[in-house]
Amino acid sequence: MKVVIMAGGKGLRFWPRSVETKPKQFLALTSNESMLQQTYQRFSKYVDVADIYVVAGSSYIPLIREQLPLLDPSRMIVEPYQRDTGPCMALTARFFLQQELDDVIVTTPSDQYIPDDAELMNVLREAEMIARKDESIVTLGIVPTRPETGFGYIRADANSTLGQAKRVLRFVEKPNEQRAREFMKEPNMYWNSGIFIWKPSTINYYMKLHQSEMWNKLWLSDLPLEHVYASLPRLSVDYAILEKAERVYTIPVHFVWDDVGSWNALERVFPTDERGNLFFGDVHSLHATNSIIYAEGQKVVAIGVNDLIIVSTKDGLLVCPKSEEQNIKLAISMMEASK
Repeated sequence: MKVVIMAGGKGLRFWPRSVETKPKQFLALTSNESMLQQTYQRFSKYVDVADIYVVAGSSYIPLIREQLPLLDPSRMIVEPYQRDTGPCMALTARFFLQQELDDVIVTTPSDQYIPDDAELMNVLREAEMIARKDESIVTLGIVPTRPETGFGYIRADANSTLGQAKRVLRFVEKPNEQRAREFMKEPNMYWNSGIFIWKPSTINYYMKLHQSEMWNKLWLSDLPLEHVYASLPRLSVDYAILEKAERVYTIPVHFVWDDVGSWNALERVFPTDERGNLFFGDVHSLHATNSIIYAEGQKVVAIGVNDLIIVSTKDGLLVCPKSEEQNIKLAISMMEASK
């Protein structure tokens, strides 16, 4: 089994700490190591380092080399441009198949918090056995612990199983709060972890079937990869093939997991003070409650604030109600577009 760590995201919801030149996967958010370093260490305990790969955009290769100096350059899968997870997975499959390698691969985000790595590996070994068969795709479904609106969901069929795995009926987009509360009552609804276990030939099979134009460009064009990749559509792998694939299974898991996708996620990793606050850096408060405040390189004084996210770095200042954090990405995208 091989592991492919996806390290190409922009992490806009962690702005202004996460910026395009150094997004969140390269930041130390939950420990003294960056999220990428944690992910690499998590798998290197159980998988030969020669079987760990990283896929990312070309602009991030210097950061990867700096943070993972032992990673051989031959195990870096380089995207010329960012084109979302659909083209990223197609390129990854091509990378292995061109070397006539078709071992099961685990494709995993680089920014997840999973303290129980032993239990993770136990589940991945079971998923590996399923993924060897008949173009089967396996994902890990996290048993929900709260009505979460920031994650996608998986609806599974309890009557169609393969060991602990359940057949996936459909992938569900991020819900509003009412739907998230309804999902909590359904016994076969799980958070979509974004961790997939499959063979390169399985990706090949479904790409040829459902995204033939993109797949043919990658395989048949005589143009340099940079030219081909620039013409590929921005598609998530969920939309590109997973929602259309015939044999997708999910293994429900109960271990602690978080995608650390936004500032509020840090409250699920670190304890808050007696007033419900979480402070980082040189922060001073008076009558502040239930707030997350991050100060980098300067003092921050917060008086009488409640339920706010306040982040001050050299790249900018964010002031946002915690309930509005899902709009941070939209607001930053609008700001960038207005330049």
